[in-house]
Amino acid sequence: MDQKTIDRINELARKSKSAGLSQEEKEEQARLRQEYIAAIRGNLRAQLDQIDVQEQDGSIVNLGEKIRRR
Repeated sequence: MDQKTIDRINELARKSKSAGLSQEEKEEQARLRQEYIAAIRGNLRAQLDQIDVQEQDGSIVNLGEKIRRR
């Protein structure tokens, strides 16, 4: 996610609190928020894929794989 998109999300949030948003702006805000959430989830999954944990039985499991199995 680029800084321009994050700035636009923040701009719409400020405008929403002060003057309100048009229907088009509300739709844009919802779309941008969904993109932001998807980016955050992707980053978290990438981080989890880099972490290995040792189970009590001594086996080593990748945390990303372990969470996806649930």
